[in-house]
Amino acid sequence: MSPKQPDRVHVTDVVLRDGHQSLIATRMRTEDMLPICPQLDAIGFHSLEVWGGATFDACVRFLKEDPWERLRSLKEALPSTPLQMLLRGQNLLGYRHYADDVVERFVARSAENGIDIFRVFDALNDLRNLETAMAAVKASGKHAQGTLCYTVSPVHTLAMYVDQARRLVEMGADSIAIKDMAGLLTPYAAEELVAALSEAVDVPIQLHAHATSGLSALCQLKAIEAGCRHIDTCNSAFAGGTSHPSTESMVAALQGTGYDTGLDLEALKEVGDYFREVRGKYAAFESEFTREDVSVQINQVPGGMMSNLANQLKEQNALGKIREVFAEIPRVRADLGYPPLVTPTSQIVGTQAVMNVLTGERYKSITNEVKRYLLGGYGHPPAEVNETVRRQAIGNEPVEEGRPADSLSPEMTRLTGEIGELAESEEDVLTFAMFPDLGRDYLQGRRDGTLSPEPLPSAEPAERPVTEGVPTEFVIDVHGESYEVQITGVGRTGDKRQVYLTLDGMPEEVVFEAKDDYVGGGESGRAKASAPGHVTTSMPGNIVDVLVEVGDAVEAGQAVLITEAMKMETEVHARVAGSVKAVHVSRGDRVTPGEVLIEIE
Repeated sequence: MSPKQPDRVHVTDVVLRDGHQSLIATRMRTEDMLPICPQLDAIGFHSLEVWGGATFDACVRFLKEDPWERLRSLKEALPSTPLQMLLRGQNLLGYRHYADDVVERFVARSAENGIDIFRVFDALNDLRNLETAMAAVKASGKHAQGTLCYTVSPVHTLAMYVDQARRLVEMGADSIAIKDMAGLLTPYAAEELVAALSEAVDVPIQLHAHATSGLSALCQLKAIEAGCRHIDTCNSAFAGGTSHPSTESMVAALQGTGYDTGLDLEALKEVGDYFREVRGKYAAFESEFTREDVSVQINQVPGGMMSNLANQLKEQNALGKIREVFAEIPRVRADLGYPPLVTPTSQIVGTQAVMNVLTGERYKSITNEVKRYLLGGYGHPPAEVNETVRRQAIGNEPVEEGRPADSLSPEMTRLTGEIGELAESEEDVLTFAMFPDLGRDYLQGRRDGTLSPEPLPSAEPAERPVTEGVPTEFVIDVHGESYEVQITGVGRTGDKRQVYLTLDGMPEEVVFEAKDDYVGGGESGRAKASAPGHVTTSMPGNIVDVLVEVGDAVEAGQAVLITEAMKMETEVHARVAGSVKAVHVSRGDRVTPGEVLIEIE
């Protein structure tokens, strides 16, 4: 019989954003999207997710494409289908909070360039961090979708999610999205959550669930039965594993029922045939560890967090301390009030855990981001923080209880002046705002005509990993949840030996070079620190700022440098009082532990 229109399930396909972000490291190029757009546009999707998340970063960093031009091109090629993006609230698409004027202009320009539906979320589910973005979406006349980041912890309860949904609707949300990033939902938990939300609010509920555990299609079916009428799926060519349920499978499952999507399976198959050919171009970015794996149900550490840890440890030949770091992560997370391990909190927790282990003393050195977090700079933690750690980090400084962005002055005028003539439009200024160094380099390369995308690496067997023997496995417990990590093998690319590390459920295998010749002083030519007056760093990174000059008098414990590693800034302190005899670094320099950066006598 004919389906009842009110019960029809509406489909958002994510193949142009989250599908390739999940399976091939966000590397799909615009040139591979545009040819299939006429067929996609004719299918009748509720929307297509095409922008946001990591796509903006990948366009500028790897593909050397203008992300704004990608959006305009897709809008032109998809005139009949609403386009959707993922926006990190006050973080936008960058890695810090931006002033309200930047958020307002970013949303306005995104809407003008082609975004119709904005899915807005915050890593801490601190809804104050969504207020400006949601209001800007409403002012643009576009659809504002408020988002609940789903996770499992002692403080993330059904009542909390229901309360947040009500507050999002009061904020102006036109719909509510359940964002299950790690695939943690189970079918009956999804049914319970959707039923509670459907009773509490009068706006549509949309379910976004990754397929990592193999349960997401079942979750969607139970959610639909409980009242959900909007689901995220991905064309089968980029579905499954750490991506999403297959669009074709869900369409087929609902065909002939009251929930029938009305979408044409034959048309979807043709799209899948195209994308399967495209996917082959990016085979070098594939990994067996993007497969379906139900162990994600007991493993909530995101792959990006493990990437950061691996990079930090490998740069100082400290892989042997990985067990200690894994043991430290849950302690840091508890100290910080159980933040969800998602960007940027995963980097904050992971980097501090590494520093605690490598310095040999917990919180001897504390990143500026941890200090900012404990000062309230990211919003309210889900639970109470460890007051001893807070005082050790920030002393008696007052904790900001208000909305973090309230302390930020308008930035657009300053940013416009800083980037100067390299910016040919307001969109260029916003690109610079998201990634100051990377954005400037991109805009300069565009002006100079030197932009060149990264080459597509060969996927020939000779360049694939050579796994040796049985993987070395680590299992740690984090508040009742098991974290499973493997050192899966070694291989070679040219004359470089590589180590392969993977975490069950992570979107990519982490690959890094094994530096057998590392001796602590790096390759910069700087001397090895050997005296109390030799200032060095405990973490590899880049110099963000030099706070002293030759001849300056300094006190023991005074900050003399600021370094950055994995987007986290850390102050480096003098161990002794005295006079600055020599400064061996400047802003932008790469430094490694053990090098003499400043001499004090």
